[in-house]
Amino acid sequence: MTTTKRTYKRTRKRRKPTTRKRFRPFRNLSRKTIAWGAVGMIAVYVWCFYHFFVGPTGFRWRALYGEAKYPEGYEIHGIDISHYQTNIDWEKVANAMIEGNPIRFVIMKSTEGTGKLDETFYENYQSAGDYGFIRGAYHFWSTKSSARDQAYYFLDKVHLNDGDLPPVLDVEHKRPDQSTEDFQRDVLTWLHIVEDKYHVKPILYTYHKFKQQYLSAPVFNDYPYWIAHYYVDKVEYKGAWKFWQHTDAGKIPGIKGYVDFNIYNGSYYDLKKMTIGSSRW
Repeated sequence: MTTTKRTYKRTRKRRKPTTRKRFRPFRNLSRKTIAWGAVGMIAVYVWCFYHFFVGPTGFRWRALYGEAKYPEGYEIHGIDISHYQTNIDWEKVANAMIEGNPIRFVIMKSTEGTGKLDETFYENYQSAGDYGFIRGAYHFWSTKSSARDQAYYFLDKVHLNDGDLPPVLDVEHKRPDQSTEDFQRDVLTWLHIVEDKYHVKPILYTYHKFKQQYLSAPVFNDYPYWIAHYYVDKVEYKGAWKFWQHTDAGKIPGIKGYVDFNIYNGSYYDLKKMTIGSSRW
């Protein structure tokens, strides 16, 4: 007779589930303390927002959404225009005031590269002269055309007269694959060709940082500098400058929308002496 061996499965004694205490970092803080902490965090955020964002661009915020404020201590004001400012009422512009001073000069876009003539240039040039403004014309630099071709295109399309400002070269871009030395050589080529035609030093327009990075060679100090430096109460550039484009959000009667505002660093007499043909007066 065979007997079967019984096996018994051991049962583990169940443990009672343990309840873990939740980590509550603010459990021992009063509501008042938490409220003051939140207020402090908001205050820090507001300070950082103003200090790093609103403060440095305050001039632009005021120009767009509040009472505009412009650099103080300058009497000679002007504007620059292009086809973006359409249907200009020159009568109103002639009577407009900036910081209590009349507009003395108007600089307008004329050409770009070797094939773009601003569609409003001739009309703007004629009207600005008819209303007694000192006129100027600028060529917008292109990275897709040679400096020589651009210079001769400008001379072919633009015919400045005595009493006008010297020709202006607006340089805002450089080809990434071009060395700084070659770029400077190209810019000088344009300046020299145009200078030979009008017998005055052309005006060089560019942004503050762009000039520091690419056009800081001493040779460019011989050319009147028109600096584009927005939303600051004073020019940070340490060198000499003649014109300062201080905002692109200016508003005056006679022009719908925004227009660039500029100041001349000198007297009205100095501005007149700078014009073409003034040496023959």
